Amino acid sequence: MAGEEEKLHIRLHIYDTDMPVVIDRADEFTYREAAKDINKAINAYSEIFKGKKSDKEILYMALIDITYNYEVEKMKNDTTPINDILSKITTEIEDALK
Repeated sequence: MAGEEEKLHIRLHIYDTDMPVVIDRADEFTYREAAKDINKAINAYSEIFKGKKSDKEILYMALIDITYNYEVEKMKNDTTPINDILSKITTEIEDALK
């Protein structure tokens, strides 16, 4: 199968676990960078809270931090307000040209 040739089996080390994943070959760099970002967040929270919070809580803190940053970036890239304005302007131009 042609699709199977494009798949890659890799292992990502996250915290204290090796995670086997099957990915598109073209996405390998992004997955590896994501694993680095996850470990970076976990390590940062571990330095602050190790011995004060459970490993599970530290993992959740890292998850919230990463997801928060994702949501902030997603909002920055939201083109809905721009599309709404362009649609309104286009309608006004078309009405004026009639």
